[in-house]
Amino acid sequence: MNAAAQKLDGLAAAAAVKAGVRARVQALLARGHRPGIAVVQVGHVPASDVYVRKKLETAAEMGFHARHAHVEEAEGPDALSRAIDALNADPAIHGFLVQVPLPAGWDEGAALRRVDPAKDLDGFHPVNVGLATLGEAVFWPCTAVGVLQLLRHHGVELAGRHVVVVGRSRVVGRPLATLLSQKGVDATVTLCHTRSGDIARYTRGADVVVMAAGVPRALKGEHIREGAVVVDVGIHSLDDPARPGKKKLVGDVDAASVLPRASWLSPVPGGVGPMTVAMLLQNAVTACERSCP
Repeated sequence: MNAAAQKLDGLAAAAAVKAGVRARVQALLARGHRPGIAVVQVGHVPASDVYVRKKLETAAEMGFHARHAHVEEAEGPDALSRAIDALNADPAIHGFLVQVPLPAGWDEGAALRRVDPAKDLDGFHPVNVGLATLGEAVFWPCTAVGVLQLLRHHGVELAGRHVVVVGRSRVVGRPLATLLSQKGVDATVTLCHTRSGDIARYTRGADVVVMAAGVPRALKGEHIREGAVVVDVGIHSLDDPARPGKKKLVGDVDAASVLPRASWLSPVPGGVGPMTVAMLLQNAVTACERSCP
C-alpha cells in the first residue's frame, strides 16, 4: 500500500467484529444454546466452493454449529426448495443463506423468497428489504453493512458527506445506498449504474466512492478528487503478466493510479471480503439471540 493512501484494513476490522461475535456465542453456549448456521449450495462452482468452505470453517471455529446443505444441479429446483424448507423447520439452524448465483435457468428470486425472513442471514427476503427501507432491518446484506463497518472502524466520517456508490445490485449497491442514507449515518448518496452515462462526473465530486460495478480496474486516479476515500468491493481473477500462467486478484479500482490521490483505499484482497464473512456471523448470532431469549 502506497504511503499516499491509508489502508482500509478489512482483516483488522473483521477481527474486531468477530471478537464481539465470539463473546456473544460464548454467552449463548453458557445458557445452553448453540447458534446454528447453514449454507445451501447448488452444484460446484470453484469460487463458490471456496466461499462456502471459508464461511463454514470460520463459523465452526467460533463455536457455531455449521452445516453445508448441498444440492446437486441434476436434482433440479425442487430439491433446492426441499432443502430450504428443511432448514426453515430445523430448530438447530437459527440462520442460513442460499449461495448465489444459482445455475442458469433457476429462479433465484423464488429461492430467496422461500427462506424464512427470521433466518435470512443475507437480508435478501422482501420482508427484510422492506424493513431496511423503513430503517428497521435486523438483517442487512452482509457486504453492504460490511462496507459501513469497515469505514466506521477506521474513523471515516460519513455524516453530511457525499458518497457515490457505483453499481445497483441488490447484493451491494442498492442496500448500501439505503444504509448510508439512514438516520444516524446521514450521508448524501448518489447511486450510479450502467445508464448513468459518464460516471466520472459523479465520482470526481465525491468525498467517498464505493466501487461495486463488477468491472476490473474501472476507477482510475483521474476519476476521483484529491483526498477521496475509496472502497473497492470488486474482486476479479486476471492473468498476471509478471507471472506467466498465474492469476492475480484485482478489484474494480485501478489501485496503482488511485493510491497517490486517495486518502484511504481498501485493498483487494484483504478489504471488503473479510468484512462480508464477519457480518454474516454477526447476523447469525443475532438470529440465535432473537430465537433463544
